[in-house]
Amino acid sequence: MVPCVGAIVHDRAHRLLLIRRGQEPGRGLWSVPGGRVEPGETVAEAVEREVLEETGLRVRAGRTVGRIRIDAGTVLYDVVDLACELLEPDAVPVAGDDAADVVFADAATLAGLACTSRLVETLSGWGVLPG
Repeated sequence: MVPCVGAIVHDRAHRLLLIRRGQEPGRGLWSVPGGRVEPGETVAEAVEREVLEETGLRVRAGRTVGRIRIDAGTVLYDVVDLACELLEPDAVPVAGDDAADVVFADAATLAGLACTSRLVETLSGWGVLPG
């Protein structure tokens, strides 16, 4: 099982930060920023690093929102999703690392995006969809 993190980041308008995945699993699909926890990292350190690498935004990790397991066939990912606070609320995200694109999505925008499996249902269950 591979330990991973996901970031739940909302801007002042309560839009949700999403990235379009540039790598498998889920290449081309939209999801929250995140990735693997590196050896020696805490989940908070990992989520802050991943958001910075994928979007250029600096965040502070907060509480655990939820946890999911993703079976990618040969690999099982154990993903802890954390609420994150933007440290520079007016900064503009820029896709980097393995993100092909990045957006702050409101509910209407999210409805039109091709997202990773069960993303919207999971975020809805956790009460963190954009307002």
